[in-house]
Amino acid sequence: MRFSVVTTGYDQRQVDSCLDQIGVRLARIAARAEGAARAGREWDLIREEATALRGVLQRLDSGGPGQIGRGAGDAERAAADLLAQARFELDAAREEARQVRERVYAEAVQARRDFEEALHARRRREARVDHFLDGLTVEPVPADTPTAAAGVPGTRIAARGGADASSEPPGGRAGIR
Repeated sequence: MRFSVVTTGYDQRQVDSCLDQIGVRLARIAARAEGAARAGREWDLIREEATALRGVLQRLDSGGPGQIGRGAGDAERAAADLLAQARFELDAAREEARQVRERVYAEAVQARRDFEEALHARRRREARVDHFLDGLTVEPVPADTPTAAAGVPGTRIAARGGADASSEPPGGRAGIR
């Protein structure tokens, strides 16, 4: 991130815009992490349901001979497959959530470093300006000293060389009142 340097530091609009962009990116990443966490909770519910189905199948298998036993074996295998698939997908979701979390953390750390670096640079410039300004002495200017206001038409000034004090400076609006 590079900012334009102005008299008293960085351009405030650019810094604010950069911080807004970082805020938006962090909000997006947080939303993605929250979505991954929700997916993890959904897989927990699927796993609980598969476990409950396995319990039902085990009760059916132990309670009835013959055909019920064969149907229960098929259902148990299907439930085991469903449970294995759910575990695989849960592990994949957890891994994705871990990666998102690590990426979000790295981006947040980098954003903080960039901000602190910009703040440090601004403080250094401020200290330099203070150093220059500390050496300045300001003397009051007497009220009768000619200044830039002397060039304003209709202003009376004392001309050099003893000329008429009511004469207008060059380029004035002589004769127009």
